[in-house]
Amino acid sequence: MSFAWEDAAVNADDPGSSPLLPSDAPAINVGAIRSEPLPIASVPTNDGRFRNYIEWAVIILVAVGFAFLVRGFAFQTFFIPSESMVPRLETDDRVLVNKFAYDLRDPSRGDVVVFRTPPNAHITGMDDLVKRIVGLPGDTIEGRDGHIFINGHQLAEPYLPAVVQSKTFAPQKVPANSYFMLGDNRQYSNDSTAWGPANRDLFVGPVFVTIWPLDRIDIPGWLWGIPIAIGGGFLVYFVMRRREPDPV
Repeated sequence: MSFAWEDAAVNADDPGSSPLLPSDAPAINVGAIRSEPLPIASVPTNDGRFRNYIEWAVIILVAVGFAFLVRGFAFQTFFIPSESMVPRLETDDRVLVNKFAYDLRDPSRGDVVVFRTPPNAHITGMDDLVKRIVGLPGDTIEGRDGHIFINGHQLAEPYLPAVVQSKTFAPQKVPANSYFMLGDNRQYSNDSTAWGPANRDLFVGPVFVTIWPLDRIDIPGWLWGIPIAIGGGFLVYFVMRRREPDPV
């Protein structure tokens, strides 16, 4: 059967007129046609997971690199081999030393400092020592009656147990750029009472924290804010990630 196609344009006033249908084609019930949305192809999530893996790998690499940088340039660990700083430091303690501290400030009385062994100390087998700064440049320091006197006045030393007695030594003036270093275990410490003040150029840095053994960790209170801040940052990151709309 052949069809005759109409060439005329659609007549808007005549719904039965259409150039797309043959003239004798059967009528179509338009109302019976149901419009359904086209299915949307699902977007694979592999790319998103791969991106997350890359982000985590970068974060871990940056953290490890930063740790090595800090370890090599800002902080250094030291092992305590003797009892000269008991009770502040025990034998076999491991401490972290801040190598940048004295680039930002001057050494202070009371600081516990790691420094290279002075040449005139003649101590074999020990490249570094750890003692407490007691005398500052220009001070006149003296050991008398079991106590330390600075410029004629007895020095208060709350970091020492009451039973500790300092060695007796004659008054001496601490030279410029030098410091009088004493162990807290005064009677059993090889210190400035034997080999004189230590030059500041020998200083590695002050003891920052004790990191071993676990029962002697003495991290300053403010330092706990760092892991708390990092943990909070990760929490915010994950919350924000979960709020992102799913890809369409």
